[in-house]
Amino acid sequence: QVQLVESGGGLVQAGESLRLSCRASGSIYVLGWYRQAPGKQREMVAVVPSGGRTNYADSVKGRFTISRDSGKNTVLLQMNSLKPEDTAVYYCYAADWSGKAYWGQGTQVTVSS
Repeated sequence: QVQLVESGGGLVQAGESLRLSCRASGSIYVLGWYRQAPGKQREMVAVVPSGGRTNYADSVKGRFTISRDSGKNTVLLQMNSLKPEDTAVYYCYAADWSGKAYWGQGTQVTVSS
């Protein structure tokens, strides 16, 4: 059973930065982050498969950077130049080698204008 432990998040002003961290247990193929704003569907922010290319949502390209430490089974999301529209609950996402998905408990990111 994969477990995900998230940290980071909080309240910042527009233009500032935050970093999210997630540590996974178990054997993981894909690690990444999704987010869900009030009244909206959950959307992919950035994902990185083991040994593969990272994938970013167009809305965060050039501002967010995802990095993965496979040895520690952790994934970091560095969020720069934050905008109010980045406000959401951010969820750590993992998929094992069979394709089964797992989710973290979610962490709130609020960006004030």
